[in-house]
Amino acid sequence: MGKNTRATRVHPARAPLGGSPLAGYVLRRLGMSVLLLFGVTLVTFSLANLVPGNPIVAALGEGAASNPATVAAYIEKHGLDQPLPVQYLNYLLNLFQGDMGVSLRTAQPVASDLAKAVPATIEVAIGAIIVSLAVGVALGSLAAYRRGKISDQLVRVLSLIGLSIPTFWMALVSFNFFFLQLRIAPGSGRLSPILSPPPTVTGLYTVDALLAGQWVTFMDAMAHLMLPVFVLSLFTIGLLTRFVRTSVLEVLDADYIRAGRAKGLSGPRMLFGYTLRGASLPILTIVGLAFGSLLSGTVLVEAVFAWPGLGSYAYNSATSLDLPGVMGVGLIVGVIYLGINFAVDLLYGVLDPRVRLA
Repeated sequence: MGKNTRATRVHPARAPLGGSPLAGYVLRRLGMSVLLLFGVTLVTFSLANLVPGNPIVAALGEGAASNPATVAAYIEKHGLDQPLPVQYLNYLLNLFQGDMGVSLRTAQPVASDLAKAVPATIEVAIGAIIVSLAVGVALGSLAAYRRGKISDQLVRVLSLIGLSIPTFWMALVSFNFFFLQLRIAPGSGRLSPILSPPPTVTGLYTVDALLAGQWVTFMDAMAHLMLPVFVLSLFTIGLLTRFVRTSVLEVLDADYIRAGRAKGLSGPRMLFGYTLRGASLPILTIVGLAFGSLLSGTVLVEAVFAWPGLGSYAYNSATSLDLPGVMGVGLIVGVIYLGINFAVDLLYGVLDPRVRLA
């Protein structure tokens, strides 16, 4: 009786929540993400109220703001005469209803503006991270396997150059060289003026064009993506190359890699089945951070290529003191990082059983 009881007892650290260790791991990470989301809304609201300048003047204009009755009506309409905690609660209630306010610059709902800007940034960021991941993993693995040799030194120098070149400077040089001089790449925007955007499904022109069967639009959208993706990829390739090299070198010194070599396992099987799998967790971390940076830090690149994305919208909102727009961008950037971190945490649990059982 005692033996059977001990045999069926579940260790407390491994007791499944929701039916399996992975489900419990997902629920814990989801709960933490929800708490962090409330923190993001609080920080966004607080920073918007600390922005220097007079948002009432920015909203009404100099003429209307000089009229006390107009100012009083505006303050009462937007609840600016209420205590900040009450204003924050109203802000949360509006967010739950999908209301992010009306942009002072465009006179359109902020949610509607962001629905157009965010897909444009996502499209170029996805292209950049795919190129960066493919090239960075290949070069980093090559440098690690050829440690100390000429190819290793060359890859390290190239990655350092990619990290050192300012992105905005590279954007200007690429625009001038490939568009103004060689005329082999489109200059700006997401599509040529003679083409109309495809029917909106995802907001990504390349995907929507494929879904609609508009091959000319698809090829034109891909051509417009080339230069922004190329510029954004350079820094990320340098970062991933150096990080992959370091991670793979640590794995190559592990005992199970030596055992696999002693058994005569082939190079490709060792690389993809053992080495990169062992180095996947730290690589996944840096990929998540890089993707978040691409989504939230493309202001200058978007300005050079006239790309109507999140960065351009953030810059225009900040310079015009459009507080609803600034708060909307801050919230979206926070949600993006939370979503990426949540996805990375889930992949941790899928790739490494020790994470979800810890």
